[in-house]
Amino acid sequence: MLFKSLISVFLALLLNPIFINAANEKPLRVGMELQYPPFEMSTKDGTPSGISVDLAKALGKYLGRKVIIENIAWDGLIPSLKTKKIDIIISSMTITNQRKKVIDFSIPYAQSNLCILTNPTSGVKSIKDLNQKDKVVAVKKGTTGHLYAVKHLKKARILVLDKESSAVLEVIQKRADAFIYDQLTIYRDWEKHKKTTVALLQPITKNPGYWGIALRKNEPELKAKINNFIRKAKSDGTFNKLANKYLKNVKKKFIELNIPFFF
Repeated sequence: MLFKSLISVFLALLLNPIFINAANEKPLRVGMELQYPPFEMSTKDGTPSGISVDLAKALGKYLGRKVIIENIAWDGLIPSLKTKKIDIIISSMTITNQRKKVIDFSIPYAQSNLCILTNPTSGVKSIKDLNQKDKVVAVKKGTTGHLYAVKHLKKARILVLDKESSAVLEVIQKRADAFIYDQLTIYRDWEKHKKTTVALLQPITKNPGYWGIALRKNEPELKAKINNFIRKAKSDGTFNKLANKYLKNVKKKFIELNIPFFF
């Protein structure tokens, strides 16, 4: 009798909707371009790592779903989301009105500003110096730097490139007068090339860009869960832990320069 009772309890638990839903929950496929350390990167053996990877895993744990990281080129992220090859994007993506026409975003989880990498002989001291006919501005295709340059630097020649490293090389070799990108990247690129580049880290706009987790339109339930996760991560110290793990020295430098930090 005891054995039969145990079997009955086990079957009742197994057939409970909560357990059925957990068992049938599909993996959460998270798209990101693993080319933006320390947010999105990979180890020597190709394992995804970085702030966004840790954030994705924490989100998966919160949702009760296994996380699969899909490494996708930047300009393929939104198409992959729209065609359902991935479920969400966590790739330091800025929330913009243009992107919101085709996809949806969570509430912001971080902020970032655009700034300038130039070279010692360019004569560039601020963004005003770039909107000139004789200036060449390098940008990475599809980024907010690209969008900004097209909209605000109409007199300059915009050099659109697929990779950040290519844009930096153009500046170093003086084929471009500047590279417009986010502050963290510009700071790190300058650290690698201190003799051949100059980092102008002050924001080029008054309003920062805000990063969000991207998802498809008309998925209110998933969006609500993601938003709740972000609020929880902000209140329980998750983002501070990630900053201390990956960005401790950078955070210190930003404070010294009186520049707003990401989180």
